[in-house]
Amino acid sequence: MHNEEIVHHLYHAGFQTGNYADTILHVHQNTYRLHAIVLSKSPLLAHLMSTSPQSGAQRVIYVQLEHDPEVTQEGFAIALGYLYSSVSLSLIRPDNARGVLAAGCLLGGMDELCGYAYDACRQSITVETINEWLEFIDTIPSSPDGSLTPELSLASVFGHFAQRLRDDVFHFLVVTLPNALEINSSESDPSQGHTSRDTLLRVFSLVPFDMFKLAVESRAFEIGSDQTRFKFAKDVIEMRKKGIARGHGAEETVVLAFGGGHPGGSAVHVTRKIRKRPLWKVNS
Repeated sequence: MHNEEIVHHLYHAGFQTGNYADTILHVHQNTYRLHAIVLSKSPLLAHLMSTSPQSGAQRVIYVQLEHDPEVTQEGFAIALGYLYSSVSLSLIRPDNARGVLAAGCLLGGMDELCGYAYDACRQSITVETINEWLEFIDTIPSSPDGSLTPELSLASVFGHFAQRLRDDVFHFLVVTLPNALEINSSESDPSQGHTSRDTLLRVFSLVPFDMFKLAVESRAFEIGSDQTRFKFAKDVIEMRKKGIARGHGAEETVVLAFGGGHPGGSAVHVTRKIRKRPLWKVNS
């Protein structure tokens, strides 16, 4: 009980009110009156406090976020508050979770906060939000097979959570969404099948190519026979020509390998090749 009172006092009088602050932190357009002993729990802030030149009685540090747009003002404030008290966990919502996760990863030393924020992110991947999640994963550097090497993980503020979020989006596209739309069972109900298939087509028309290829070729993507999968991929590619693939100078195609595909894979294969520029003959 006594410990809870101390933590409550630290959060209210220290973080929210800024009483007896010895450190001024500038981030975005905000200024926080904080306390060095608490901020030192964050490796990043501890480094800034030890390397920033000081003048006067109070430390002044600046957190530059120009290269980390995923770190939102709200997310950073929640992560800062977590240094004072775990009550900040109650402020995490599906709509701010990614910003909190980015801030927690940036500041460091916040495994519990990052775990809560990651779970909220994962649970927020739905039909209504999948478009913004597709835009997000398109910003994460990856290898052709969709994985993140340790070097690529370091390029993202999310660290190892970047790969986990990419995997979650992939699982949603390949397993969760087709099951939710009842794609397999809808073949017995043509009217329902038309609506469900249209939704799946619309979503896949926005998927970055590497993930689109992996998803369509995955055996876990159970939407019917290989012929059904081939027709689906063909229709998606037609939609992509007018949208995400337009103007990229590449042509996406799908083929059906008769006799089955490679072991553990699909008989449907998606490829992309660069269009050759036409050569113009100049008459002398």
